[in-house]
Amino acid sequence: MKRVFDLVLCSFCGVLFLIPIFFIGLLVHITSHGPVIYWSDRVGRFNKLFKMPKFRSMHILTPTMATHILEHPDKWLTPIGSILRKSSLDELPQLWSIFKGDMSFVGPRPALFNQDDLIELRTNAGVHKLVPGLTGWAQINGRDKMDIIRKVQLDVEYMNQKSIFLDLKILLITLFQALLQKQVSH
Repeated sequence: MKRVFDLVLCSFCGVLFLIPIFFIGLLVHITSHGPVIYWSDRVGRFNKLFKMPKFRSMHILTPTMATHILEHPDKWLTPIGSILRKSSLDELPQLWSIFKGDMSFVGPRPALFNQDDLIELRTNAGVHKLVPGLTGWAQINGRDKMDIIRKVQLDVEYMNQKSIFLDLKILLITLFQALLQKQVSH
């Protein structure tokens, strides 16, 4: 049921956002040097690595690590990077990952390949069995403002309570937060 929901919503969003995706890609190309799409190595279901696309919001020589760990992350942003991140528009290419089945709309946010501590905690808690999401319970409840132990606790809460109704609630809260330009899902 969840996969069917993802495919239907992905198709709808793909059509709805086709023109904005084109224009955002053009803006990324015009305002900074390098590829329009950044392919991030992420940890998926059962800890299998996959390539997750995002509109590039950071310069091409930015170290590969979680943004909240970077010293002075703003210095790495492209001219439109801050706008893309605050509005979560940099996430639109992830519709491709949802369509492919590497991701779902809702689930634990996929860890970077080098976030060994987060990967280990999720594996020990059984969270690694879930398909990662564009957004999730941890993202709407604090995102990078919390330590990884709390993030995994929220992932476990989601895993134990997951339902189509909880997914819809998370999607609605995410949409509301994105409209208010709160960072919700990087």
